[in-house]
Amino acid sequence: MNGSSDVLEILRGLIWANLTQVGLIVVGAWLLIALSNRFLPWLANRISSRHRLFLLALLPALRLLIIAVSFILIVPRVIDPTFENLVALFGALGLAAGFALKDYASSLVAGIVTLYEAPYRPGDWIKINGAYGEVKSINMRSVEIVTPDDTVVVVPHLKLWNQLIFNANDGGQNLQCVADFYLHPRHDAAQARHTLCDVALTSAFVNMEQAINVVVQEKPWGTHYRIRAYPVDPRYQFDFITDLTVRGKAALTRLDVEFVAMPAMAEMGS
Repeated sequence: MNGSSDVLEILRGLIWANLTQVGLIVVGAWLLIALSNRFLPWLANRISSRHRLFLLALLPALRLLIIAVSFILIVPRVIDPTFENLVALFGALGLAAGFALKDYASSLVAGIVTLYEAPYRPGDWIKINGAYGEVKSINMRSVEIVTPDDTVVVVPHLKLWNQLIFNANDGGQNLQCVADFYLHPRHDAAQARHTLCDVALTSAFVNMEQAINVVVQEKPWGTHYRIRAYPVDPRYQFDFITDLTVRGKAALTRLDVEFVAMPAMAEMGS
């Protein structure tokens, strides 16, 4: 009770001039965050891909900096920043937050850990809890990803504690794409593999600086071919896979090979 009464006594000392200043600081911080959320992605989409990811990664750090500076400016206007006042205020706030906002506070802490460890950054393609997409925004409590079908998924940073996080490009430009083909076992495997390598090499989306590999595995139901290659930009991954699939099927058809379908049970186990 003493902590609560101390906080009330501190707040009674507020004057309208201080409240006006606090309001202006809050509005100013909100405007700065809104402007950075619009300007930095706009600028990132107009520069090279390599610098784009770096610029997008500045967004959450800049937002945290604006909030921290606003908090530092507000505290002296709300209370007399003596040691006793700060202990009373933060003690009461911490106690209330601990009971009412346990999960929210955990997500906030995970958000700070995210900024430090950087398991995902804006521009990364990640998969969390079954949702796969590009990281568009990292907020203090959650991360927003946009799936290939243009659906926004909001994932609390709390998932960082107990979920596997798959990061396809990890802050860089290299994102491996895979195109699958299933053929009848009776065919010239060396010729088919060479043909699929040529398909990848002649794609308009391929990154020639990265290795191209065609993996061949013999299965009881047929031969499984996988083209593993990298697009010039992670944003082109689905165009790249489509191009490999369409042109790969056409090239294999010209070899007069027979395609097979993967059995349902085999697909579940792959």
